[in-house]
Amino acid sequence: MKTYFDSRFALSPNEGKQLDTKGLRDHFLMEQLFEADAIHLTLSHYDRYITGGVMPVQEEVSLSNPENLKAGYFLERRELGMINVGGKGIVVADGITYELEYKEALYLGKGTKEVVFSSVEANTPAKFYLNSAPAHHTYPSKKVSKAEAEVVELGSAATANHRVINKLIVNSVLPTCQLQMGMTELKSGSVWNTMPAHTHDRRMEVYFYFEVPEGQSVCHFMGQPQETRHVWMQNEQAIISPNWSVHSGAGTSNYTFIWGMAGENLDYGDMDHCAITELR
Repeated sequence: MKTYFDSRFALSPNEGKQLDTKGLRDHFLMEQLFEADAIHLTLSHYDRYITGGVMPVQEEVSLSNPENLKAGYFLERRELGMINVGGKGIVVADGITYELEYKEALYLGKGTKEVVFSSVEANTPAKFYLNSAPAHHTYPSKKVSKAEAEVVELGSAATANHRVINKLIVNSVLPTCQLQMGMTELKSGSVWNTMPAHTHDRRMEVYFYFEVPEGQSVCHFMGQPQETRHVWMQNEQAIISPNWSVHSGAGTSNYTFIWGMAGENLDYGDMDHCAITELR
């Protein structure tokens, strides 16, 4: 089993303005999350959020404990959320077995010592997309199916942003310390996500784009509302969004994305909206 760990320092808006295309990509983009029988982890110093990917194929993959965390085990002081974006998978957490189908989620509370990932079929491996945040309290681990999600339908075909939001790991579904995760599915013909755009000074966020058709891409917008930048992204890539940054995107086709966030509160509606006509 291979473990890859990357650490990204936080930047201020003024520093962010000075970055060229490569600089933006180096600081915020996570280009590879899934590799056979490996785990990829990226720590962002914005709220010490960790984004990762696990794809077990020929063997089981254990949740590693990077030296950088200075912990006895990965979830000693953390909570973990995951959504399976591949074939059927199995997660064994402290001896309890959870089976995750495509687009099903699992929350693991602080204090979970051993986590092992595996796939049911090697030719259609599971792909566990991971998000983790520091935790101060232990809440029960729980699997969340799409049927158990809080579902909201927004937008319209007329504005090319007709989408379904599946709130999977949020406080209206299960208790967490600060981690929240969900999945937004764009309808055919719609390409814009999170528009009108917004910031939330009290939380950071990470976007993971998938179900991007072959040969298509997503243009992700970030930066302060009056000083936006863009990053072109491919299928199964993720990007860090600082608390001072908008986070929105437009694809050359419809797609699905997973949003995850952490910070001071669990209020999903805590957003500072930006009028579309005022974006620069």
